[in-house]
Amino acid sequence: MSFIITLLILVLMLGILIFVHELGHYLAAKWAGVYVHEFALGMGPKIYSFKRKDKKGRKKDPTLYSLRAFPIGGFCLMAGQVDEEDSYEFEGKTHKEKKIKIKKNEFFCNKTKWQRFLILFSGVALNFILAFILLFVQALIWGHMELKSYVGSVLPEYPMAEAGILAGDRIMAVNGRQVRNWDKLTITLNLKHKGASYTFEVLKPDGSTHFYEITPKTEKDEEGNERKVFGFSGSTEMKTGFVASLDYAFNKMGALISSMGLIIGSLFTGNLSMSALAGPVGMFGIVGASAKAGIQNLVFLTAYLSINLGFINALPFPAFDGGRILFIVIEAVTRRKVSANIEGTLHMIGFILLMLLMIYITIMDVIKLF
Repeated sequence: MSFIITLLILVLMLGILIFVHELGHYLAAKWAGVYVHEFALGMGPKIYSFKRKDKKGRKKDPTLYSLRAFPIGGFCLMAGQVDEEDSYEFEGKTHKEKKIKIKKNEFFCNKTKWQRFLILFSGVALNFILAFILLFVQALIWGHMELKSYVGSVLPEYPMAEAGILAGDRIMAVNGRQVRNWDKLTITLNLKHKGASYTFEVLKPDGSTHFYEITPKTEKDEEGNERKVFGFSGSTEMKTGFVASLDYAFNKMGALISSMGLIIGSLFTGNLSMSALAGPVGMFGIVGASAKAGIQNLVFLTAYLSINLGFINALPFPAFDGGRILFIVIEAVTRRKVSANIEGTLHMIGFILLMLLMIYITIMDVIKLF
């Protein structure tokens, strides 16, 4: 697939996810009566913008809707996101070129804690809703395979078969960690492990539970990278139908969110290498491979990235929506607002750290190419 087509697919995919996320903030802000300066898709210079007008040509909405040059983000700029100082529209060469009057009850910072929470969380919520819809559509059109960690087949003369694990068994835990779906099982088996053997808790079809100590084989792929091989695969039985698709969407979302939590935790503990993360360059390769595999894979990848965007934004880290929600929680507990200067500084520090992480990941992605 050509470079241009893959790039266009990636831009379209990210544009949809960012638009949906910011739309969540926008709709909740409008519902709460917050003054929204601008709703933008993309970053950098404006290439197109407009304001909604009524039939007589009069402005009926103060919000500026814009499309910006660089398709790497977007924003919903609300009045008073930290305090009441930002009471100017950003339309001229300077922020103060067009001064406007905003009522005190239209500032985000003056809304109730519950309203601010809903505005901040709505972006995450819409990402999750989009992911659910996409997963449901995927399963309804193409069907889906078993999500639970049932063993579909075992390879002769490999560790799983030699240990006595059979097709139809269900793996319940590995090294004491519950792995009741394939997503979590796959990640767990790829985490760093000090010992040579792995402890598998297996549920047999008759309801009995057995424990196995299994040492995987070490094999090399075509590029010479070593990998652990246990010698088993999941069930390939396809499930179809409306009810089965709803069940799949719910359970797959839960499995992916749980797996993302495991990944984040493992990055902090060192059980998972930073090289496992992918930046823009890595995503380009993933999108290209998914596009070659067909539209079904692109639908799933979009759902996966939507959950990823929602999950990351929900983390209680400065600069994320979850970080801003954390300050609301602190305010609710202490019954006093955190200083706007302190909150703004922490968000700036968090943003800088995120940019440094993104630069590091991008460098690692480029190194992998060579």
